[in-house]
Amino acid sequence: MKLKLSYLILSLTLLSSCKQAPENNILTSTEQKEGWKLLFNGKDINNWHIYNQGNQPSKWVVKDDAIVCDPTIKTGIFGDLVTNDIYENFDLKFDWKVAKGGNSGMFIDVQEDPKYDATFVTGLEMQLLDNANAEPRHQVDSTHWAGSLYSVKVIGTNSKPNPFNEWNTSRIVQDNGKVSFWLNGKLTFEDSTNTQVWKNLVSNTNMKNYPDFGKFQKGKIALQNHTDEVSFRNIKIKVL
Repeated sequence: MKLKLSYLILSLTLLSSCKQAPENNILTSTEQKEGWKLLFNGKDINNWHIYNQGNQPSKWVVKDDAIVCDPTIKTGIFGDLVTNDIYENFDLKFDWKVAKGGNSGMFIDVQEDPKYDATFVTGLEMQLLDNANAEPRHQVDSTHWAGSLYSVKVIGTNSKPNPFNEWNTSRIVQDNGKVSFWLNGKLTFEDSTNTQVWKNLVSNTNMKNYPDFGKFQKGKIALQNHTDEVSFRNIKIKVL
């Protein structure tokens, strides 16, 4: 009798777990009414291509309902993945995780043009990092921590990513030049990128070496291939 009862409890527990597991890469009816759109459907990356190189085999694959940059793949090119479309004012949400010591980023306002050899030359990067196991140079500089506007500014006390290989939730809002970054519900960066104060801020950082960095309030969204494994899912956007 006790054995049967144990099996019953186990079965109910497993059933409950299955019911509670959230579905990924879908929009609720409420989100659809609010105007949200998926940038990744969980099946393919048709909304994306390699920066300045178009559609061709790369280190980016779809695996386990996520877009994964897998540096161990022997075929395909390295390169950042960018959206086919351009976005200006928007609310962007996504989940991400990195391997131990992993480093990647989500960019906005990227200008895709042969005269720019990388996404970071123009785009604003939300740093995605395993803070605890990152390279020492990242650990000592708070503007390199997860959730920061990379190499520019961060609310360091709110940079609290989950441990490596665990999912984080992030949000980026851009509205008429005002940009806000959120990591696991905490504000990690906020500033207006169309002011003289902003120009002065950038001029005192390493990003001053890229003359067109942070000058745009619209562009493409990009996922960084930093030779580390990184995964993205539930990428959704609402145009404001």
